[in-house]
Amino acid sequence: MIEKHTTHIADAAKKGAKVMCLQELFYGPYFCQVQDSKHYSYTEKIPDGPTTKLMQELARKHGMVLIVPMYEEDQTGIYYNTAAVIDADGRYLGKYRKTHIPHVNGFWEKFYFRPGNLGSPVFETAVGKVGVYICYDRHFPEGARMLGLHGAELVFIPSATSRGLSMHLWFIEQTAHAIANGYWVGTINRIGQEKEFGPNEYYGSSYFADPRGKIVAQASEKEEQLLVADLDLDLVREVRNTWQFYRDRRPDMYGDMVKP
Repeated sequence: MIEKHTTHIADAAKKGAKVMCLQELFYGPYFCQVQDSKHYSYTEKIPDGPTTKLMQELARKHGMVLIVPMYEEDQTGIYYNTAAVIDADGRYLGKYRKTHIPHVNGFWEKFYFRPGNLGSPVFETAVGKVGVYICYDRHFPEGARMLGLHGAELVFIPSATSRGLSMHLWFIEQTAHAIANGYWVGTINRIGQEKEFGPNEYYGSSYFADPRGKIVAQASEKEEQLLVADLDLDLVREVRNTWQFYRDRRPDMYGDMVKP
């Protein structure tokens, strides 16, 4: 799987890509369809593990910002669903840990991951201010707003999500985040089935949506595809100057939102 993504990164670079996000838990299967401790073997340290080091080399080689979702070992028995962010010169900038952890049939994630504890960081990269939200996080607008408040211009949302109600929401929730917060969104999903783990059928349909919520590029729902698009980050400032959502917020009225 790592070799395949190494090829994808090289192909994206040839097409002129300056930033790239890989799928959730990119280097292996989505093993959360089952609960089995043998899959703890997929964990590694971030940034000191081999995959982060390899991705730093690739980022430097291709002059590309990389967002790399992995299974992180913080210490023995303490694991997170994490994305490392690497700048175009190969520097490790930091990481985001998935905040909201599901535990339902086909997505037994609490067996594998602790809830993230790093907040909603936004990273100053060679292409602009980049944030990350991971899969199930997308159902929660609070974190998406936090990324906007922290200055994000482009938010990547790597996922492993399967057919059903999720597919309907896929095109609503994430474009809504783009609109409400005035930033670009890049969504990434797996494709096909991993039958040895369960019946989940991942529907692809990765896309980019602009700060007005318009989908400007979309991948296939049936075939694996590398999606490359030209994103005008100047549109972020234009939209925010037109739609004054940040100016007109009323945080003094929102206290109940953060009560348990």
